[in-house]
Formats: sequence, C-alpha cells, structure tokens
Amino acid sequence: MFFGEHVPHEAKDGDLGSPSESRTRSRVLHMVSAEGPISAAELGRHLDLTPAAVRRHLDALVEQGAVVEHEPSAARRGRGRPARAYVVSEGGHRALEADYDSLAVEVLRYLSEHAGPQAVADFARSRVAALEERYAAELASTGTDPSARAETLVHLLSRDGFAASARPVRAGALAGVQLCQGHCPVQHAAEQFPTFCEAETDAFSRLLGVHVQRLATLAGGDHVCTTFVPAAPVTRKTLDASAVDQRTPDGGAGAAGDPAQRHTTIPNEPTKERSRS
Repeated sequence: MFFGEHVPHEAKDGDLGSPSESRTRSRVLHMVSAEGPISAAELGRHLDLTPAAVRRHLDALVEQGAVVEHEPSAARRGRGRPARAYVVSEGGHRALEADYDSLAVEVLRYLSEHAGPQAVADFARSRVAALEERYAAELASTGTDPSARAETLVHLLSRDGFAASARPVRAGALAGVQLCQGHCPVQHAAEQFPTFCEAETDAFSRLLGVHVQRLATLAGGDHVCTTFVPAAPVTRKTLDASAVDQRTPDGGAGAAGDPAQRHTTIPNEPTKERSRS
C-alpha cells in the first residue's frame, strides 16, 4: 500500500551499508520514475550530483534490475550516438510500490501519536466500510446460509486481488468453512497496527451473519490469512472452544499449492490467537 526505502544499501567510501548512499539511490530511482527516459547528465542536474555519483548509482540500479537503458526509436536517433537514457523496470516499479507501504506506516504512526490509537482504529474501520458496503450489496441475493455466503465472499475477494479460497472443515464439534486469503494489500501496515485485521474480521462477521474467528494472518507472520466461518450461528464461547490449525497436513509440502489445501483441523484444541488480529 505505501512508501519507504526499498532499494538496497550501496557503497560510500567503501561502506556498503551507508544510509546516506541508500537515500541518494532511492532519490535517483524516484527521479527516473518521474522523468524517465532520462540521461545521467539530466539526473545530475536535477539532483545536484556529480557525474561519477550518478553513474555509480545508475550502475547499481541496473545491476539490481530496478532500472534499464531505454532504446530510442530509430526515428528519433538522428546523427551520432545518443546519450544513454534510463527508465524504471517492472521490478523497479514493484520496489516503488513497496516504498509506499513504509510511508503508510509513518503516517499511521504519526496519527496514532498525535490523535491517539483510536484515530487509527477509526481509519481502519472507515477503510473497510466501503468494501463491506459493496460486498453486502452483492451478497444480498445469496441467502442467509453462512457457508454459501462464504463461497460468494471468496469470489468477491478473489476478484479484488486477495487470492481467496475456501473449503469445508470441522473444528471440534463444529462444521464450517475455512476461508483463506493469500494476499493482503495492507499487510505491512497491519504488522504494526493489527486494528486493520480486526476491522476486516468484524466486517466478515457482519457480511456472513455469524461470528467468525481469525486464526492466522500474513501480518502475523503466517503464509496465509485464515478465518473459520461456522456453518451456523454460535456463541463466541463455543467457537473459542474449537480450533482450525493453519499447518499443512504434510508438514509443509503443501505450501506451494492452493491455500485452501494447506490446512487441517485439530478438534477439541483450545484456540490461541496466533496473530495480531
């Protein structure tokens, strides 16, 4: 979701871990993104860097696969050899997207410090509310059966890029659906602000008409977000007396497959929240 230093550190006076060099290289990458195709000379003028410094950063970014040389069209070449120009590669764009994650965390931290943790919680609920409203309208024709609604919710989540899946499971004496999400657009923020996971879990409960239980999250270090959806309404006390484990049945070999196939049930084991949500 947001912005930060995602480019590896580079050398300055022999120091491969220099934060100053890392910041400068990040500035070069962002300038190439904003102005590319752009030459080394133009970068130097924009960023007030020496030709040697620009070349060092560009060479490192090319080696990392973050930028590539831009080949001008034949119609624009003219006479002589044109100055080499650079553009951001596909990998560089992914790095820049990851940068925004760090910016989001900085903004949320500032909001928490100056307006209080409740302000962050309010923002998380507000963010989820728009998605919940849209999903509720599409779930309206599904009926009231929680399992059927969960299947529809999986379709909606997958359509929006959450890599969702579901399968029937038993948790102790309870039957239900295990809903998995292999991607989370706010994972980085949720690692430090679990209120985002909590807001999403509460929204799932409202959308499905039952109290659901979040068992694992990407933000908590698991390989997939896992939510148990009971097939019929139950009290939270009853639900907490049963568990669905997010371990793979074969001890890990299923991790490369469908997220819904990576899980097994463990009946009558007291549930412990294994994530921050």
